[in-house]
Amino acid sequence: MDYRRLGNAGFSVSAVGLGGTTFGSVADEAQTARIIHQALDLGITFIDASASYGEGLAQEYVGKALGRRRGEAILSARLAGGPAPGLGPNERGMSRRRLIEGVHASLRRFGTDYIDLFEGQPAAPGPVAMEEMLRTFDDLVRDGKVRYLGASNYGAWQLVEAIHMARAHSLVSYVAIEARYNVLVRAAERELVPACRAYDIGIIPYTPLAGGFLSGKYRRGEPIPEGVRGYGNPTFASTLTDRNFTVLEALEGFARARDHTVSQVALAWLLAQSQVCTVVIGATRPEQVAENAKAVEWKLKADDLAEIGALTQAQGVQG
Repeated sequence: MDYRRLGNAGFSVSAVGLGGTTFGSVADEAQTARIIHQALDLGITFIDASASYGEGLAQEYVGKALGRRRGEAILSARLAGGPAPGLGPNERGMSRRRLIEGVHASLRRFGTDYIDLFEGQPAAPGPVAMEEMLRTFDDLVRDGKVRYLGASNYGAWQLVEAIHMARAHSLVSYVAIEARYNVLVRAAERELVPACRAYDIGIIPYTPLAGGFLSGKYRRGEPIPEGVRGYGNPTFASTLTDRNFTVLEALEGFARARDHTVSQVALAWLLAQSQVCTVVIGATRPEQVAENAKAVEWKLKADDLAEIGALTQAQGVQG
C-alpha cells in the first residue's frame, strides 16, 4: 500500500481508502467486520463512514469491527447538511448545536473518543453562518474530539472563503475536501482542483467509479443487471447515456491493451492526479477490497495519461 499526506495535515493516509456506504444496508455487522479486517490487513488505513450510512449503523459496525485495532485506522465522518424527509428545523444545516450533537453522536457510535477527520458541508449562505461553523470546529479540535477538519461538496469559492475566514480569526482550517471527481466527470478541474493546489488541500474523490458505471458491469442497450448499484435506481439512468458508453468503451480498449480492467484504469488515473490523497471505494465483500487495493500497483506514465486524456476529451467528458 502507498501512503500520502492528507493535504496539509501532518499525517498520512492510505492511497486507497474504504467507504462505508454499504455498511448497515447491504453488509451486516459480521460482513462489515470481515471487510474492515481485510482492509486493515492490506494496509488500508482511511475508513470513511457518514452518520447517514445505514441510518447510523455503519458507524456502529465500523467501531465494533475496529475494536483494539482503532489505532490502525484514520476515521473520517460527516453530517449531511441539506434538508431531508422527517428532519426537524434544527436537524439540518451546520449550526453550532447540530455540529456538536452530531460529532458526539458519531463518537458514541464509533465507540471512540476522537475522530481523525470530520467533514463539514457548506453552511447556510452568509459569513456569520460560516464563522459559526468554523468556530465550532475550532472548539471541537481544541477539545480533542476532532483531529482535523475536512470539507465536503464545497465549491471552490466556498472553500477559499472558509480558508481566508479561518486565517483572519486564527481558527482551525481545512486540510482536505471530498468532491465528486472521476475520469468521466471532471468539472472539479475547472476551479476546485486549482484552488486545492494553491492552498495545499488534499482531494478525496467520491464516486471514483461513477457509481459503478466504470466497473464495466453495464453494457450499452442491455438492461441493468440485478445486484448492482444502479439496479432499481431511477436517478442512475442519467449516467447511462450514449456519450458515457462511448467513453467507457474507449477506456475498456485502453485497459485490455495493457491487461488491466477498466476499474483499475479509473482508479489509477485518479491516483495519478497530484492533489488526490486517497480514493475511497465501497465494498460488499472482502475480495473486492483486495482487488481495489491493487490500484496502487499500476503507476500510469505520462504517455498513458496523455492517451487517456485524448480518449476521454475526444468523447466529450463532462468538465
